[in-house]
Amino acid sequence: MPAIAEADDGFMYVLKFRGAGQGPKMLIAELLGGEIARALGLKVPELVFATLDAAFGRTEPDEEIQDLLKASTGLNLGLHYLAGAVTFDPTVTHIDPRTASLIVWLDCLLMNVDRTARNTNMLIWHKELWLIDHGASLYFHFNWGNPEEQALKPFRMVMDHVLLPQASVIAEVDEEAKAILTPAFIENLVAMIPDEWLLVDAPFATTEENRQAYAGFLITRIEHSETFVKEAIHARAAII
Repeated sequence: MPAIAEADDGFMYVLKFRGAGQGPKMLIAELLGGEIARALGLKVPELVFATLDAAFGRTEPDEEIQDLLKASTGLNLGLHYLAGAVTFDPTVTHIDPRTASLIVWLDCLLMNVDRTARNTNMLIWHKELWLIDHGASLYFHFNWGNPEEQALKPFRMVMDHVLLPQASVIAEVDEEAKAILTPAFIENLVAMIPDEWLLVDAPFATTEENRQAYAGFLITRIEHSETFVKEAIHARAAII
C-alpha cells in the first residue's frame, strides 16, 4: 500500500513502506532493481531514502492504514512522483528492439515476475518510457535457501514478459549490460542498502554477511547470464 506524500524537500514521492506485508525486503529489491536499471541507461524515477516520523498519520482514521504507518516509523523508500504519467499500453506505444531487449534482460537478471501485460509497471511520462516498481524482484530472498544455486537458474516466467515479442536483440545487449554491471559496481550498490533493512528475517547474523549474499547472487548471475539469455531467446521463439 504505497502512498503519495510530500517530503520536507518540497517534492512529491511515491512512498514505499517498510511496514507493508513484504517488509524491508521489498524495499531492498526496489532499491537494487531501480539502480541497476538506471545504470543500464533505462529511465527510473529518482529513488530517495525517506524517514517517517512517529507522528506521521497519527490522525489517520483508518485503523489498518494507521497500523501500517506505525510499523513504518524510520527509514523507508520513496520514488519521485511522475505527475501526469500514464500506464504503458503495448497496443498503443511501440518500444524499439534494443530497449525492449535491455528491459527483458534486466528483468531476467532480477527475476522480476511483475512486468506482464496484466501489470506492466511501466509509465509513459513526457513521451518517454519509465520503469517503476521492482519490489517483486529477487523473490529468492523471501526464502534464501541456496543463493548460489538460485543465481544459476533460468527465469522461466520470462515467457509472460510484456516486451518479449519486441526483444529481438537480447544476445547483443547481454555483453553491453555485463560490461556496465561490474563486480565493483555491484559491491558499491549493495553498500547502499541500509543496515536496518538487512537484518529482518535475514539468513545471516551480521549486516555484512547479508550484504555479501546479495552481492554474491548478483555477481554470479551476471557472470552466468547466458543461462537466462538462452531461456529468453527460446521463450521468444515460441511465441512469434
